Amino acid sequence: MGRVAGKVALVTGGGSGLGAADCVALAREGAKVVVTDVKVETAQKVADQIGNGAIALALDVASEQAWIDTMKIIDEKFGRLDILVNNAGVVLNADVEDTTLEQYRWVNAIMSDGVFLGCKYAIPLMNKNDGGSIINMSSTGALLGYPIFFAYSAAKGAVRSMTKSVAVMCQEKGYKIRCNSVHPGSIETPMVQLAEGRPGKPNVIPSGVLKPGTAGAPEDVAAMILFLASDESRFITGAEMVVDNGVTIRPF
Repeated sequence: MGRVAGKVALVTGGGSGLGAADCVALAREGAKVVVTDVKVETAQKVADQIGNGAIALALDVASEQAWIDTMKIIDEKFGRLDILVNNAGVVLNADVEDTTLEQYRWVNAIMSDGVFLGCKYAIPLMNKNDGGSIINMSSTGALLGYPIFFAYSAAKGAVRSMTKSVAVMCQEKGYKIRCNSVHPGSIETPMVQLAEGRPGKPNVIPSGVLKPGTAGAPEDVAAMILFLASDESRFITGAEMVVDNGVTIRPF
């Protein structure tokens, strides 16, 4: 217990799926969690569930002003930010031929621009105190070729590269801030259910070691988020933490 005690964490897209699991894990280990989501009512439900001084805020991650306002609220309420989990995401089922420019810009505004803005405005607040840990949610889509997830993969690829740039910059400037990306494979979330054409119909995830091809649970990713948020990972920055049950290393 207490692996992130005394820390303040901001999670985007915290109202459901991976974000909600991240909030639960961080709060369980002592963090004060700022649960943000474009749908503030879902964020509030998660904040109420986890307690421990959690608050819920509406945050459109594609809006620069929304990020500025959010950081101001966190600074005024807590006076610090130690953990940022850039998790908010959307999915679009379309290959490059079928993706419109409007759709491409929409997906990237949330998952590329949103991560950029999160990093940009979290760093000054983290630097006010003892530094912190930025965790950017990427995907195996940034590592493999998924034609049907063209715009999604493009955004996640940008997240992968931005993460390394931020990590090196923080080291060069002497900031006590680490930045890592997490690359989940198929995880049983509402977004995956929607992408697979079964919205609101979750599959049961068995316990123990999972067979190849079985989706993981949000808690499988949350465990990695918690590790990267804690001081246990102090020697890890700019890394790609793959949580995919071996999908990216299989030869077939």
